[in-house]
Amino acid sequence: MLLYLSAACAQSHPTVVLFDGATLTGWQPIDPADAHFWSVEDSCITGGDGRSNIPKNTYLRTEREYGDFEFRCLFRLSGDHATGFINSGIQYRSYVANDDIVGYQADIGNGHWGDIYDEHRRELLVAGDLSVLRRILHEDGWNSYIVRVRGNHHELYINGVKTCDYIEADADIPTKGIMAVQLHGGGAAKIQLRDVTITEF
Repeated sequence: MLLYLSAACAQSHPTVVLFDGATLTGWQPIDPADAHFWSVEDSCITGGDGRSNIPKNTYLRTEREYGDFEFRCLFRLSGDHATGFINSGIQYRSYVANDDIVGYQADIGNGHWGDIYDEHRRELLVAGDLSVLRRILHEDGWNSYIVRVRGNHHELYINGVKTCDYIEADADIPTKGIMAVQLHGGGAAKIQLRDVTITEF
């Protein structure tokens, strides 16, 4: 099913690997002081360790900006829920403001799976539809994410199931920006990504 979802764009647009599996080349923390939270572990982009509390939101961003694209990755969110909020997300069409980030987020975590959230701007835009996803979601294991955005049309898929379909009505919202991985503060969380690719339209 996942191949079917991107067959149209794969025919005429090359898919680019955004993470080489060994280094963070092409990526950098939004706040340089947060560099110690980000590493490569088990051939995955890794934020946090699941044991130490994350004091504030931290982000690892791409150096490049993207407009219309299909982004894909495998992800795993883990951590001790007794310590607080265990949450992450994929930022897209975002920009940096004062060592923080503003823009769309494909949300990850209990109570927020598959949401489109507007980080540091308008907050929740669309709640994820879990009516089907809840049957196949691996809450502490590996899942796939697809973020597809073309013009003002946004679509999110987790494990091949569409969770959000959103049309942006505000013409003043930027249509190009960086990608980033969020590690949410307030708990002992760990986020890992692998097989990270992007296909630009």
